[in-house]
Amino acid sequence: MSSALTDLFPLPIVQAPMAGGVSVPQLAAAVSEAGGLGFLAAGYKTADGMYQEIKQLRGLTGRPFGVNVFMPQPEYAESGAVEVYAHQLAGEAAWYETELGDPDSGRDDGYEAKLAVLLDNPVAAVSFHFGVPAPEVLDSLRRAGTVTLVTATTAEEALAAERAGADAVIAQGVEAGGHQGTHRDVAENDGSGIGLLSLVAQVRETVRIPVVAAGGIMRGGQIAAVLAAGASAAQLGTAFLATPESGAAALHKQALTDPLFTRTALTRAFSGRPARGLVNRFMREHGPYAPAAYPEVHHLTSPLRKAAARSGDAQGMALWAGQGHRMARELPAGQLVETLAQELAAASTALSTKGERMGEGDGR
Repeated sequence: MSSALTDLFPLPIVQAPMAGGVSVPQLAAAVSEAGGLGFLAAGYKTADGMYQEIKQLRGLTGRPFGVNVFMPQPEYAESGAVEVYAHQLAGEAAWYETELGDPDSGRDDGYEAKLAVLLDNPVAAVSFHFGVPAPEVLDSLRRAGTVTLVTATTAEEALAAERAGADAVIAQGVEAGGHQGTHRDVAENDGSGIGLLSLVAQVRETVRIPVVAAGGIMRGGQIAAVLAAGASAAQLGTAFLATPESGAAALHKQALTDPLFTRTALTRAFSGRPARGLVNRFMREHGPYAPAAYPEVHHLTSPLRKAAARSGDAQGMALWAGQGHRMARELPAGQLVETLAQELAAASTALSTKGERMGEGDGR
């Protein structure tokens, strides 16, 4: 198994790239400086916006870091369903005194332009969400000195990533906050996600490339568990969302541990793709009717989400969060990495000691 990925960072801790302004350069720099692998999120940014953040991050740290890119999405045929959903959201637009967004604002998220920047200005790692890049894309990045990762939610998706030439796969369990990185978005598959430990085991038996485990991880003991299951590292998103370096809105950070928000759920209400967030009014009222139409629904609801944030209304925001959100800690990002590393070391020692005792008990 290649060590190209794990050679980039001394601790098996990856900060998940959270799009929408959360994974800012300050957060990625703090994580990388502490020994993990920080990530920028290129999603919903222009190619130049991504480049400017890369330049800013390089001014904050000389350590390796990564950039996450969204794959272009196939054409969505049932435009009528989006129009029906827009009519349903008319009341929201009136309430927040804003217009709905244009659902036809673009499907590829500037993919080719971002690849050009990443080839001209290589970073240590590039990960891909919502699909698998063409083999020649992965090969060109590798020749530029970049380690490539692809998110997978099933063993079959992980195998597709390996066959295309990815250096590593991010096994994303159903517990993960934000968008599920499924390669083919089919409404019939809603609710069929696989739990992280089962997924890591399946992926580990399917591919030979390194596996990064993602989904609901908030403590060092959980990192020890996924490493024991065969992962090379753990990716944490919600755990870093509450840090002061995170670019998340204050309302979003507060909601993670607010007893008003009792659970998370996967919903299409905000973007048209399954994404896990704190259950709020918007999700309850519109989730059951949202069509499988990404990024059309994302563009449609963007002004609503921004207006809700401006008015301080968490009930109208997309409060992305993993199932472990109640365990969020408001620690500086670097201190959080150190704490996770200490917890990991303690858990690993406990597992080793327990194994030795069991061996003694068996007369070995």
